[in-house]
Amino acid sequence: MTFRLYDTATREVRDFVPLEEGKAGLYLCGLTVQSEPHVGHVRSGVVFDVLQRWLRHRGLDVTFIRNVTDIDDKILTKAAEQGRPWYNLAYAMHRELDRAYAALNVAPPTYEPGATGHVPEMVELIGELIAKGHAYAAEDGSGDVYFDVRSWPSYGELTRQGIDDMEAASDADPRGKRDPRDFALWKGWKKDSEPATAAWPSPWGPGRPGWHIECSAMAGKYLGPAFDIHGGGVDLRFPHHENEQAQSRAAGRPFASYWMHNAWITTAGEKMSKSLGNSLTIPAVLESYRGIELRFYLLMAHYRSHVEFSFEALDEAAAGFRRIEGFLDRAPVGEQGDLPEAFVTAMDDDLGTPAAVAVLYDTVREGNRLLAAGDGASAQVADVLAMLDVLGLHPDDPAWGGSGDDARLTQLSGAVDALVAGLLEQRAQARADKDFARADAIRDQIKAAGIEIEDTPAGARWTL
Repeated sequence: MTFRLYDTATREVRDFVPLEEGKAGLYLCGLTVQSEPHVGHVRSGVVFDVLQRWLRHRGLDVTFIRNVTDIDDKILTKAAEQGRPWYNLAYAMHRELDRAYAALNVAPPTYEPGATGHVPEMVELIGELIAKGHAYAAEDGSGDVYFDVRSWPSYGELTRQGIDDMEAASDADPRGKRDPRDFALWKGWKKDSEPATAAWPSPWGPGRPGWHIECSAMAGKYLGPAFDIHGGGVDLRFPHHENEQAQSRAAGRPFASYWMHNAWITTAGEKMSKSLGNSLTIPAVLESYRGIELRFYLLMAHYRSHVEFSFEALDEAAAGFRRIEGFLDRAPVGEQGDLPEAFVTAMDDDLGTPAAVAVLYDTVREGNRLLAAGDGASAQVADVLAMLDVLGLHPDDPAWGGSGDDARLTQLSGAVDALVAGLLEQRAQARADKDFARADAIRDQIKAAGIEIEDTPAGARWTL
């Protein structure tokens, strides 16, 4: 089966045909580093991490660019409120984002460009748009430069909107615009309210880039004028991605062949965001859950499905993943196997991780049945490890601290196993003596230590 992907532009699932055989160029709109990342933020990172892993599994040479917006109105505002330099806030939050990604085993992209490092490319692109008649410098002396939406007849094609049906762009002072829907490419420096460090030289005077021009310039620099997949959250479709596509194509760059958008994580039916005050930061969640459990939770739903976050659902996902780990702990570990056909079919069908997880569960269930019957389950173990590896969930991945090199952890695990085994022997003897009160007391003692006991035909087994 050919890998198929839902394309937001055409609103259909299409066969993925890369522009260059054997290669894939992927651009993801990363975060604006204004504050700590929350669960809603990292969903995008996890989704597109799985995408690039799957493309590589399919044999493609992937160039994956994921940008960081490190200069922005919100960054300037928050930094001023906190009494710190804007670049210090952006840098600190960028480091928090790196830690969050690492905690969820989101692999680094091929390159992660920052907006502040690519102002020359943005100035060059703006100049091209002005020369082609698609942009203009404001005549009010502000130093602002705008994209002329009326000059580009295809404006609105990504989200299928007519210009007259759109609201006015709110990213700059409207006084210098020819049309209220024109959006800012360059923002002139406001000496009275903005620090001098937030301004760069340009033909239109000192200032800084508008948000939309940043991604067009960075994607063009590292992926070329045409590339395969552009990704981001569904909330970026308009105006951000609509504007990216318009300005890029108006400059003569074909831009993205496919548009891929992940849905929101919501709380109480609303998008998880800091402005709503309902965010759950990654450090806070990881106080109670392991990163591998949170990643598993995020992959259990399809990337295009909105997820209503709840700790109850996260608890269920964590318990489900621990059952997978329990199976691997009980079965002899062999070589990593091949992916089951049903798993491949699920992943090839628009990155269908829910169906892929169902195959994972079915394989674990069959492995447990074989173990209970006293048979080997080496084939199931191999398949499970192969599936977990593709999903970035392999327990022995060094990202989870499971490289096998930590002698202290191995020694501790053996000690716990011996202690629990001794208690289980006492419990089994108490049950044989029909001293059920003592048996229950031993079980409660073990449970109080955070260990679950499961009685099976092959005897009792335990998991943390």
